[in-house]
Amino acid sequence: MSKIADNLISVKERIEKAALRAARDPGEVKLVVVSKTIGVEEIREAISAGAAILGESYVQEAKEKIEEIGHQVRWHMIGHLQTNKVKQAINLFDMIYSADSINLAEEIDKRAKQSGKTISVLIQVNISQETTKSGIERDSAISLVSKIVNLTNIKVEGLMTMPPYFDDPEDTRPYFKSLRELKEEIERKGFENIYMKELSMGMSSDFEIAVEEGATIIRVGTAIFGERG
Repeated sequence: MSKIADNLISVKERIEKAALRAARDPGEVKLVVVSKTIGVEEIREAISAGAAILGESYVQEAKEKIEEIGHQVRWHMIGHLQTNKVKQAINLFDMIYSADSINLAEEIDKRAKQSGKTISVLIQVNISQETTKSGIERDSAISLVSKIVNLTNIKVEGLMTMPPYFDDPEDTRPYFKSLRELKEEIERKGFENIYMKELSMGMSSDFEIAVEEGATIIRVGTAIFGERG
């Protein structure tokens, strides 16, 4: 068995243990294998070992891989999406994680309508308010959701965030808890056509804490493929 396959099994086992610690069904947690900068052969190894969702950050890089690998797996756009790349992204990805402004949401909606499809998105929230990260501020997220309600070809399915990096993963817990509480706050508003079923949070260094705090999607690359060069 390859190192990638071993790592993938290990990550899945850690997800299961974290879910059980939180009295959750491990089946509620989806693993997105982050394949940005990873070559096609390594990605094929991961798929053979059971990877079902791949996460990419750059439209052009993803396009080249999808043309080779195809849609035997689901592809998620997990990076910041520029408005001039939306048309391509709509036709490549099954879900877009980085909706963080009404302008971007309207562009996604317009391009999806032109393609005759409805695209699933997550609202990216900059829960830590770091200037180096994309995402809408927590206090503005509900206002953004209230505007997206009127868009017919975009389906909001939840929230995503990236907390700061800490040497001790436990320090990420308040950020994950804050995103979960925001999700619950939005649910209580009862917006039509808004589905708060997904919380995408947690990466290689902290995904177990994220699972304990309610993550339904975790994004793991390094723990599967190793450190990128």
